[in-house]
Amino acid sequence: MDVVGIVAEYDPFHAGHAFHLRETRRQVGECAAVAVMSGNFVQRGGCAVFDKWTRARAALEGGVDLVLELPTVWAVSSAESFARGAVGILEATGVATHLSFGSECGDVEKLQQAAACLDSGAYRAGLRRFLDQGMPFAACRQAAVRELLGESAAELLSHPNNNLGVEYLRALNALGSAIVPVTVRRAGAGHDEGADPEYPSASYLRERIWAGEREAEDPARLEHGERGALARLRAMDEGDFAALPDCGEGLSHRLYRAVRQGRTLEEVYGLAKTKRYAHSRIRRAVLWGALGLKAWDRPDHPPYLRVLGASGRGREVLRMMKVRAAVPVLTKPAHGRGIPLLELEAKCTDFYQLCRREPGPCGLEWTTDPVMR
Repeated sequence: MDVVGIVAEYDPFHAGHAFHLRETRRQVGECAAVAVMSGNFVQRGGCAVFDKWTRARAALEGGVDLVLELPTVWAVSSAESFARGAVGILEATGVATHLSFGSECGDVEKLQQAAACLDSGAYRAGLRRFLDQGMPFAACRQAAVRELLGESAAELLSHPNNNLGVEYLRALNALGSAIVPVTVRRAGAGHDEGADPEYPSASYLRERIWAGEREAEDPARLEHGERGALARLRAMDEGDFAALPDCGEGLSHRLYRAVRQGRTLEEVYGLAKTKRYAHSRIRRAVLWGALGLKAWDRPDHPPYLRVLGASGRGREVLRMMKVRAAVPVLTKPAHGRGIPLLELEAKCTDFYQLCRREPGPCGLEWTTDPVMR
């Protein structure tokens, strides 16, 4: 049985995700779909609109067979670290035969060419030269690729899903993985572009949910837990900010000063922002601080596979994983007791409960079973 891995946030699961699943099965054939899904916090540096078990259920109803959690230390990270964690989880399953991802270009070969460029010594030398000029990282990246591969290759990297796809390919290469990559051209509204009548973007749907225009039970957002986040951030010293990931180049000092002045999270983001630092990078660093995480909390490789949900076919995949997986497969909450990374995840889940309109209790990490369908 072919087993196709998909890396996703499903924040929330929508028609575009269902399209991706259909197109994946059209390309690969009938297969089991395993989603490596972000937990309660996501890459933009905020809360998922619904908790991970609710989103796992929606994914199963939408055609996914097995949902594994991407821990927060990778889920709230740069594209490179996000991809390394997610692909590491798929590789560790021992059963994934393919990796399917959405992209704006829909061409794996072009993305593989860009991935190879980013792993070259010539690229690294060019990148450093542009960074030394004080340009933003994304602009430096494109400029270095433009020098080596030309304008069309650089243009690929101006699109968010292409960028993630390139990072998935780099992660596969770094692991020497035999997993076969396939890509599906993205349909409908682009990232953060809004209300396509057939395939609206996830950001558009989140806004409608938060505005109460779509029926939803107690959606979460970081602003609901804002005072708790600010309290933790204000208790940090400059060394604590320096211990956050991706906080070099003076960002840790800017964040420390911004937190001392900002009265809201948006004020903190605004005070810290410059042309050099992307807004998403600042949001992620702030969230890591609010969650009490440090750069060294992210291990080199995933130490476990956490099951959030499974269908009947997903349970077949789990039986295969029990034999082939490189790390423990956790199907019961109690199985994670004593694993340092999962103990940290439990604390993140406790904070997530403060980000609901009506705060929830602590301890759900240890009492909530996977969704079985």
